[in-house]
Amino acid sequence: SVDCSFSRGVCDWKQDADDDFDWNPADRDGGDGYYMAVPAFVGHKKDMGRLKLLLTDLKPKSSYCLIFSYRLAGEKVGKLRVFLAYKKTAPVWEQNTGKDERWRTGKIEIFQGAETTNSVTFESERGKGKTGEIGVDNVILISGLCPED
Repeated sequence: SVDCSFSRGVCDWKQDADDDFDWNPADRDGGDGYYMAVPAFVGHKKDMGRLKLLLTDLKPKSSYCLIFSYRLAGEKVGKLRVFLAYKKTAPVWEQNTGKDERWRTGKIEIFQGAETTNSVTFESERGKGKTGEIGVDNVILISGLCPED
C-alpha cells in the first residue's frame, strides 16, 4: 500500500492553478500531523477548489483501492467530489452533507484498463454555509479490490 497522507505521505499532491481557491493544511486535534481543509467561509457560493493526487507507476490491467478519511462539518458547507483523470466529466464519488462533524471513510475502486488513471482529484464546491469545513486526510492507495467494511 502507498501512504498518501499529508503529514508523512510519499505522494505527489498539487493544487489546481485554474480553480477558485486552494485547500489549506489544518492541524489535527491532538497535534498528530495535519489534514487538508477548505473552511466554509473561503470564496463565494459555487466556487471550486481542487487538490490533485498524481499517480505514477500504476500497473495496467490491475485494480486499486483508494481509501480516505473525509469530513463535511457545518450546515450547507458544500460538496466534496472525487474525479479520476480519464473520467473528467463525472465524479466517481460525491458527498454533500455531513450529519455531524465526525470523520468518515470513503473508498473508490480504480480499475486500470487500457486507459490508466494518472491522477485523482478531490474537488470542494463551496456551499451557502458560513461555518464549518470540508476536510480530507489519511489517503491510502492499496492494490487489489477495496476491502469490505
